[in-house]
This record gives sequence, C-alpha cells and structure tokens, in this order.
Amino acid sequence: MQNAIQRLLDAANQVILGKQHQIRLALCCLLARGHLLIEDVPGVGKTTLAHTLAALLGLNYQRIQFTSDILPSDIIGTSVFDAQNHQFKFHPGPLFNQMILADEINRSTPKAQSALLEAMEERQVTVEGETYALPLPFFVIATQNPSYQLGTFPLPESQLDRFLMRIELGYPDHQAERLLLSGQNRHDMISRLSSQLPPGQLLSIQQAIDQVHAAPALLDYLQAILNFTRESSDYPSGLSPRAGLALLTAAKAWAFMQARNAVIPEDIQAVLPAVAAHRLRSGQTNASAVIGPILSKVAIP
Repeated sequence: MQNAIQRLLDAANQVILGKQHQIRLALCCLLARGHLLIEDVPGVGKTTLAHTLAALLGLNYQRIQFTSDILPSDIIGTSVFDAQNHQFKFHPGPLFNQMILADEINRSTPKAQSALLEAMEERQVTVEGETYALPLPFFVIATQNPSYQLGTFPLPESQLDRFLMRIELGYPDHQAERLLLSGQNRHDMISRLSSQLPPGQLLSIQQAIDQVHAAPALLDYLQAILNFTRESSDYPSGLSPRAGLALLTAAKAWAFMQARNAVIPEDIQAVLPAVAAHRLRSGQTNASAVIGPILSKVAIP
C-alpha cells in the first residue's frame, strides 16, 4: 500500500510543483476520511490540487462554484413534480459525487454554506423529510479566499470544525515557478493522469489506518495538548473532544504514510498546525504561529 501512496505523491508533485509538504498533508487528510479546507489567494493552485487528487485516487469529481446567489437546492438537488406518476421525484444535485470541490465557499451566504454541514458530517442529506445517502467514499475539498478580500462571508466555527485540516499553498519558490512557466499546461497534465489505486484499495488503506496503534503514552501527550489549549490564555477557547479525535486520526494516517504501524509524537506535531490552527481562535493568521506555544510548552511524556 505504501508503494501505491508513494506513486500517487510522485505523480501529484509533477503537477503541483514545490509543494510536497502541502500535498502530503492533503492526501493524509483524505486517507483519514476527512474534509480539506484550502485558504489562499486566487491563482496559487487550489483547484488544480483538488482535481489532481481526484484523478489520482480514481474518484468521481464535481466542482461547485460558490457565489453570493447560490441556493442550497443548487448544491443538494431538488424535488420536481412528475405529472405522469403524480408524485414528486428527487433530482440529485452536484453534491452526489465522490469528491466535491466547493470552490470559493466563503463567497456564498451562510445559508448556502450550511447546506454542506449534514453532508460532511453524516455522508447523507435530507430533503423534505427523505434521507439520501451520498456515494462512498465522499470527500469535500473547499477553497476560500482570505477574509480581508471583498465579498466574503467568514465560515462559522461549526462549519470550520467539519474540516479535518486547513492548509495554505502559498506562492511557489523561484525554481518551482520557473519550471511552471516553462513547462506543460497543468490542465493538459491532469487530463492524462490515471488512478494510482486499484478499485477498493482506498477503502483497504482507510481500514489499515484504523489499525495503527496509539500507545497510552502517546494518548497522554495528545491529552496534554488538548488540556493546554483549554487552560492557556493564548486561546479564547480550547480544542474540543472532536478535535482531539481528528488529531489522533490524522496522526495515524501520517504514521501509515511513513510506513509505520504505530503513532509517535512527531506524527502529532506534523499534522497539528493543519488540524488545530483553524479550530483555535487565537488572533494569529499563520498556522505555525498559532501552534507555536503548544509545541514549545507541552512536554512529550
């Protein structure tokens, strides 16, 4: 399985240049059954990354462009009266795909944003009292522009908490940008990508991640982190139990990607900025700055 993961990472790094760590975090998030939020300025490759991962994982992919006038029914679908059968028939919306790119999610109103809540948490949607299961696996990769840009509606804490990880891509370094400028068109490269995982292997990987061991001492370290955020004056509110479970799941996936069957403290530290920073309202905008006090003050047992 690790060989397939490495092939996938190598292929993604050929398309998204100079962002090896962000690509590894994004894949870790998806393998852990999580949803991913990418926040950055337009044009740095957020959509390209989502499309690349969908192609390499062999998932049905649908992009939903969030705008200020989008309605929940535009996302979920709607019931239309069938005159022949004299009953309403549900027509699924674009949400009914294995991977959804919610592009510029914070340009839509809170009402439209909330349409994703049940889908992300329960892998199902309810329309007029009827519940419809979403395809499995089901992932949401959402992109958002920085909140200082015009026409944005900040995501509420309840929506942010549905994302296992939040990452930033940033501008490429000089060498990567030069290769980008002189290389092939990224859309053409994506169109030639093929799935690196045979059918069913993604589910097998997810089941294997569940079996990665977390020793009692490792759980002590995790709980120390949670307690520190709840007691420290650096954070208005600490990490919730759900955030603790998210951190453990992400650390297990990170350990599995490193070909280990047990979690070590470095795994928690590797995923901590992406998992915890968007859940801690510290006033800092940089994830490393948000997590800095935790890493410097919480001792490893």
